[in-house]
Amino acid sequence: MRTYIGHHEAVTTDEFVELALGTPVELWLGVEGETEQERAARLDAARDILADNPSLADDVARIAAEVIEVHPELFDAVPLARPARRRVARKAVAA
Repeated sequence: MRTYIGHHEAVTTDEFVELALGTPVELWLGVEGETEQERAARLDAARDILADNPSLADDVARIAAEVIEVHPELFDAVPLARPARRRVARKAVAA
């Protein structure tokens, strides 16, 4: 099955998110190993984008809510069993 956003085909999940948001995911999340200068430039670009499109944050929240509504199984959490506590026997100290 093929997924299209507008006239563009989204092949990967990252491409889908980038096409849906109109910006690359890395702009918002950063990349591993980025320098302080790269981070500052990325955050500056993100601020400019938010200033130009003040409804973007609301749009992202709406998209996330729709995904949760359509695919609640993505957020199923299964509690992990806790291992039994080990009791350490203490030696009696002679008085």
